Amino acid sequence: MSQAKQLVITHNLSEESLQQIKEVAPDWSIHYGKDPESWESRIEDASVIVGWKKELKKLNFSQPTSLEWLQTWSAGVDYLPLEEMDQGGITVTSANGVHAYPISETIFALMLGLTRKIHSYVRNQQTKTWENEGLKLEIHGKTIGVIGVGAIGEETAKIAKAFGMNVLGLRHSGKENEYVDTMYKTDQLQEMLPACDYVVVTLPLTRETHQLFNKDAFQAMKDTAFFINIGRGEIVKESDLIDALTSSQIAGAGLDVFEKEPLDDDSPLWEMDEVIITPHTAGATEHYQERVIQDIFIPNLKKYIDGQKPTINVVDYVKGY
Repeated sequence: MSQAKQLVITHNLSEESLQQIKEVAPDWSIHYGKDPESWESRIEDASVIVGWKKELKKLNFSQPTSLEWLQTWSAGVDYLPLEEMDQGGITVTSANGVHAYPISETIFALMLGLTRKIHSYVRNQQTKTWENEGLKLEIHGKTIGVIGVGAIGEETAKIAKAFGMNVLGLRHSGKENEYVDTMYKTDQLQEMLPACDYVVVTLPLTRETHQLFNKDAFQAMKDTAFFINIGRGEIVKESDLIDALTSSQIAGAGLDVFEKEPLDDDSPLWEMDEVIITPHTAGATEHYQERVIQDIFIPNLKKYIDGQKPTINVVDYVKGY
């Protein structure tokens, strides 16, 4: 009798999710939970791992003994030892797409908050200050530049059309999208930025996108434009962003991600009236687990058990996402 295959999931599971996995893989041995004690002794023998924790770093991914497939719990994969995994022939699939609704909602919360000065009024409420704060801007009819038209970028563009916005998009391939009025390629960023009233970064972090937003990019933006980043902090050269805000080169920023997290206590960004900060929570949602398990992992698991490779959200090692 052959030994049961090992599945390690580094997160807690609802009973519903666990039963759905067991129905697909009834003969597998499943170890799960946030506490590493639930699965750490099994990682050397696991054929499939879902999620990532620091305890997995001790594995030699370039010469794995059992691991064939890693499903991440996040859309970004820049924190993984991708080069080693590529050498080891491991398939990596991401949670890309899970965040489209919550992050697009956060994007518009930040855009609307800055436009309608909600952040200023919340501060005034603490001191019982009755002040209109010079409120005058509207979001309707403005131009939004969506930097990275993947699942999140597309949902953002779709919502923008409901506000009657002119939607510009930027993606590596330049492939058109039904919700984007004009699509640009990556090397056309400087051409695109001067037209935008809002610049929204939804890109993954790669060698090409590292510090893509620097002094030159902020100088190309309107001084009335707002900058929103929910991608990765390292896509922005933070010192250049701070300079752009301090000198009123841009009007404000909504930031969920930073070069260093948590954001240092002495960062000037904390004190800036024109900045809204959220602590890398844009993707948080009540539906996160069910979307990862039901929409991505289980369909891929069915293929894997049938002797095929997973097909949903497979990471391209060359592109880095």
